[in-house]
Amino acid sequence: MITGLDHAAVPIEAVDEMLAFYQGLGCTIKEEYLGLLYSVYFGDNKLNFHVPQLWQDENMALRGRKALPGSGDFCFVWDGSERDLNQLLAGLGAEIEEGPVERTGGRQQGALGMSVYTRDPDQNLLEFIVYRALEA
Repeated sequence: MITGLDHAAVPIEAVDEMLAFYQGLGCTIKEEYLGLLYSVYFGDNKLNFHVPQLWQDENMALRGRKALPGSGDFCFVWDGSERDLNQLLAGLGAEIEEGPVERTGGRQQGALGMSVYTRDPDQNLLEFIVYRALEA
């Protein structure tokens, strides 16, 4: 029985910019495998970033075969106010593409939240969902 998602992995291209961006979001970054992979921790979750030397290596079979930088689409739970999120994203130079808009999230099999969409330096789509009691 599946009980959760442990981590996801994506190839990245703008290594320094991506690490700085996610560190700016409050993530903890750990270099792995001599800098071929970076683990990005937030809460009890993790993203693995595969640097170009890893995802371009034809011998690297344990990855999405067609994944390229910018192919990620992630939804992060934001445990703060929408105002604080907007200020943080503005400070990181991330433009809001859409939102806030009401969305159905994955908590409690379909809880409602308010989402804001932006992109990271490699152009992965990032959704930040704020769960709270929505007025009817």
